[in-house]
Amino acid sequence: MKPETEAELAEIVSRLKEPVRIVGGGTGGILEPDAELSTTGLSGITLYEPGALTLVAQAGTPVAQIEKQLAAEGQHLAFEPADYRELLSTTGEPTIGGVVAANVSGPRRIQSGACRDFLLGVRFVDGQGMVIKNGGRVMKNVTGYDLVKLMAGSWGTLGVLSEVSLKVLPKPETTATLSIQTNDLDLAIQAMSKALRSPFEVSGAAYDPEQGQVYLRIEGFSESVDYRSEKLRVELAEFGDISDNSNSEALWTEIRDANTFGGMEGDVWRISVKPSDAPQIVAKLAARKTLLDWGGGLIWALVPSGADIRARLDRFQGHATLVRANLDTFDSLGRFQSENAAISALTKGIRKKFDPRGIFNPGMMG
Repeated sequence: MKPETEAELAEIVSRLKEPVRIVGGGTGGILEPDAELSTTGLSGITLYEPGALTLVAQAGTPVAQIEKQLAAEGQHLAFEPADYRELLSTTGEPTIGGVVAANVSGPRRIQSGACRDFLLGVRFVDGQGMVIKNGGRVMKNVTGYDLVKLMAGSWGTLGVLSEVSLKVLPKPETTATLSIQTNDLDLAIQAMSKALRSPFEVSGAAYDPEQGQVYLRIEGFSESVDYRSEKLRVELAEFGDISDNSNSEALWTEIRDANTFGGMEGDVWRISVKPSDAPQIVAKLAARKTLLDWGGGLIWALVPSGADIRARLDRFQGHATLVRANLDTFDSLGRFQSENAAISALTKGIRKKFDPRGIFNPGMMG
């Protein structure tokens, strides 16, 4: 099923007799249930006002198309939507609806915020085939319930997005990346934490244990980047020699997309924790390979197929999401961390309200 208008989408949903999986470009690797409802027919930028820093696009619009349009005006999606095709061994084209539905956000989240923080408005079709609009096409629109934030990260379980409105920002003129060599994870976390607490506006802080490298990104106008980079060198002198990385754009794309795990055998998990807890968590994981982003608050981990990371970590402050595995492992362990009883009851109540027939992505979020 591939509707080409919002009205057609609403008509299809109202007549559904069985559950469907909602897909955009098909890059997420979701395979169940068998019946597919695609948003790729709903494509195109419907409004772009560079002066107002706002863009409106239909849900099936390729992210690449949006980024190309923004780049022509020196602007970008500041939350850095990732492209997980290499990680998941999928094809297709990432769409803006899929990005919003999964709240996909890259390394700059620690400074600028997540996708949901740039979402101004949404249009979607609920489980009864009703078209719902919330938010607007301008900043500072706060009328009504904030369904905009609710839809971001709902993974298509509450409704099918048909249109999204986004705030965009000027693209940085210059990017610099400083590297610190260390094989000590505790020291790496300390360095990233100190950099992020500094007044020098670090927009990326990651650590690759395999390479033994801390990466710190600074963006902005050329003179400002040079000044802040030198000041940061002085600030972090206690952590050893600091070098310049000459390939910033490619490096942060690799980190954003977790490409380092592409083609490697095993399951891939994302664990969100307090940065100060990262060393303890990594030790418990006993992973084949790890990558830390968000100053240590996001841990990517490659583990043997079928390994129950949540059981291995026992009770911890954070959550572990299974990103890549076979269907049996997804069925056994679930994609997302189990919620406590109170939150679970609230979640089920919200889903029942928006999708009373349980037809959208059943089993996706418990």
